Amino acid sequence: MDVITTHVNADFDCLGAMVAARRLYPEAEMVFAGSQEKSLREFFLRSAVYAFGIKRVRDIDLKQVTRLILVDVRQSDRIGPFEEVARRPGVELHIYDHHPEGQADLRGSVEQIEPVGATVTVLSHLFMERGIDPTPEEATVMMLGLYEDTGSLLFSSTTGRDYQAAAFLLSRGANLNVVADFLVQELTSAQVALLHSLIESRSYLNVHGIDVCIAHAAIDHYVADLAVLAHKLKDMENLDVLIVAVRMGDRIFLVGRSRLPEVHVGEILGEFGGGGHAFAAAGTVRDLTLVQVLDRLPEVLRRHVRPALDAGRLMSTPAKAIPRATSIARAREFLTRYNISAAPVVEAEKVVGLISRQVVERAAHHGLGDLPVSEYMFADPSTATPATAIDELQELIVDRNQRLVPVLDDGRLVGVVSRTDLLRHLAAGARQTRRVLAEEPSAQTLTLKRKDIARLMKERLPGPILAMLREMGEVGASLGLKVYAVGGFLRDLLLQKENLDVDIVVEGDGIAFAVEYARRTDSRVRTHRKFGTAVIIFPDGFKVDVASTRREYYLAPGALPTVEGASLRHDLYRRDFTINTLALSLDGERFGELLDFFGAQRDLREQAIRVLHNLSFVEDPTRMFRAVRFEQRLDFRLGMQTEQLLKSAVRMGFLERVRGPRLFNELSIILKEHAPFRAAARMAELDLLKCIHPALKVRETTGRLFDQADRALHWHDLLYTGKECRRWVVYSLCLFESLDHDALTGVCARLQIPTRYRGLYLGEREEAHRTLSVMERRAARKRPPRASEIHGWLQGFSEEILLYLMARTVREEVRRWVSQFITHLREVRPALGGKDLLALGLVPGPVLKEVLAELLAARLDGKVGSRSEEEALVRKKHMSSPSRRR
Repeated sequence: MDVITTHVNADFDCLGAMVAARRLYPEAEMVFAGSQEKSLREFFLRSAVYAFGIKRVRDIDLKQVTRLILVDVRQSDRIGPFEEVARRPGVELHIYDHHPEGQADLRGSVEQIEPVGATVTVLSHLFMERGIDPTPEEATVMMLGLYEDTGSLLFSSTTGRDYQAAAFLLSRGANLNVVADFLVQELTSAQVALLHSLIESRSYLNVHGIDVCIAHAAIDHYVADLAVLAHKLKDMENLDVLIVAVRMGDRIFLVGRSRLPEVHVGEILGEFGGGGHAFAAAGTVRDLTLVQVLDRLPEVLRRHVRPALDAGRLMSTPAKAIPRATSIARAREFLTRYNISAAPVVEAEKVVGLISRQVVERAAHHGLGDLPVSEYMFADPSTATPATAIDELQELIVDRNQRLVPVLDDGRLVGVVSRTDLLRHLAAGARQTRRVLAEEPSAQTLTLKRKDIARLMKERLPGPILAMLREMGEVGASLGLKVYAVGGFLRDLLLQKENLDVDIVVEGDGIAFAVEYARRTDSRVRTHRKFGTAVIIFPDGFKVDVASTRREYYLAPGALPTVEGASLRHDLYRRDFTINTLALSLDGERFGELLDFFGAQRDLREQAIRVLHNLSFVEDPTRMFRAVRFEQRLDFRLGMQTEQLLKSAVRMGFLERVRGPRLFNELSIILKEHAPFRAAARMAELDLLKCIHPALKVRETTGRLFDQADRALHWHDLLYTGKECRRWVVYSLCLFESLDHDALTGVCARLQIPTRYRGLYLGEREEAHRTLSVMERRAARKRPPRASEIHGWLQGFSEEILLYLMARTVREEVRRWVSQFITHLREVRPALGGKDLLALGLVPGPVLKEVLAELLAARLDGKVGSRSEEEALVRKKHMSSPSRRR
């Protein structure tokens, strides 16, 4: 395993160098050796850095590291847990650094060390030499490191090569707005004096309910970077709108900044001959004095500032609310009576949740009318105050998919803003007011956009897969169908995890699309007309699942769904978790366009597993197992609301309505995951194991058993014996280890485990436990068994049982005996067979089997080693008896 790491208390140069090194070592894992500086931690919270796939030390098996790539460090005492790895014999060390040697004590087989301003510079020049082009996101992160370590290229340690690196990164799309947002710049004395004057002169003008800050100054000399000073003033005073006017010599310099969509500073400064964007603008005036500019500003602002709209003016009042203890049936009547689609849920006049007509209707349909709304309400909703701006309301309602926003005044419910209220406002001609369009570019620009997705696909996907996706889009266009890639394939692409399990959905006839695509590519297609699905099978055996977009509804909790056609949005809404609801357009000009209806990217950033609606676990209880599987596979956590809904569904016994084979399938899939014990422990924590059998638990010894099973399976993999071993079966035996025969019989009955496995779980396991007891007693007496005894104990057991025994035993001698059987003894055979014994003159009958067993034991114990020695043994022991001769 290759690992890229850096020094503890990492800064932006460390991060930028690690991201750059990943391009040189594409299979390496990026891991921080310790903590990070505050600015870097803030960057993680505000950016889409999750897309770079950085791991934590605990996620890495340090024993598996064979090559360690160090960036921005050469001291062993500064790399935390990797010090031991760096010093371990056999570990290849590669070093990229810009520091002078100093106390450096590490030497690498590959070293790239230059006395420049930043390690990013070293790697940037390697990129230039090798023709490697970073993505704009990589270039931005690298530029952050370069600017931080060189003081924005102003430190005395800055070299010409640093400027060349900066130019290279800028040409590759580095975003200086992001760099400016995250790096604090040192001001010159002239800039500090000017900033002080601006602070002292600031005044506020209220225009249509919006406060506009105006700051001015007059100086006789030129001071650079007035925009930087305006940016600092805006941040220092937390200003929504700022206009700065400064006379420098014979000119007036204007800078405008705005966070509000109602204030377009580009239009405002355009009145003075300047211009820019809605959020940032600048201008220079030559024919007016500073006094004239300031006198004219109020009239210009009144023309261009649009009246602000807040929650207090938009909300519906009085608000209708439902007490927490109200039943689903009564809530249904309440919503119908007032003809509303959602309402706040209150307890002691405090808003504790939201309940929607959709959830109430579905809960009632499933016979849950007597339960309180608190069981299925949306808990912990976002709220507003009467002063909350319209753009924030829109973010809650549209971006976060919250149907209703309660408006609170000093904690008291005074109104609600619904989707209908917002739509009425938009239909009346209001401009799009999402804050992300109004703010200056920031770390949000690191969020993956269409061009970024296309570039990520090019970098991460094999050429044939990318070509296949483009061709599918072309086939769909020729048929007038919209084609999308969806699901885990897309989720893992954004997380930069390997996953070529491609799922395609088609708005329209998916089967017709699959048939036509297969015809054009000489592939086969297998169709399922009932479900509108197909599988395209390529000549090399690669498969792609194709489905028509559809919606599902459930006639009863735990039942299989009823399917009907629907739009893409409805198709994605039927999926299990938000992180699996991304869709990627494959259509011609829209190729690479990412569709995110339900906040999947947000949940990927927050590393959260969330259901799409509050009855998700009721309608399909097996999603509870999938929630645990994704949580552990991705190292995410269940969202608070989702975990509450899962526990409620367990408590209500919905898993009892699910047929055994479906549960067995989910359990076996979980046990096929990379680290199944974590999932098993989490299932126990959530009481999911009790739904399989009340006695099924995870004990203190269970973790040790799984660890031993891991070692045994890894050892078995390295043997290349050619014997098939179903890993999940070994793990299931570990999970069921504490169950007695009757309890395991109950598990088999509940899960309707197929006959081919029942014999292993019941009969073979019981026999293995008895055999293990015999072997451990022998080990306790310090009497090593003969090879023939080991063979006699273990012959006939399946591969999975043998490895389970290696995991279960607490005695190393027993583990060694089992391994000896697997590696050497079980393939031993006598040279003579039954026909050979007859040819020697033995009579047919049971005696032949006895003699063959004796020959095998003699061969195992080293008493005979050749065919002639076996013949001699047979003649000596059996040919002298007349009853055994013909």
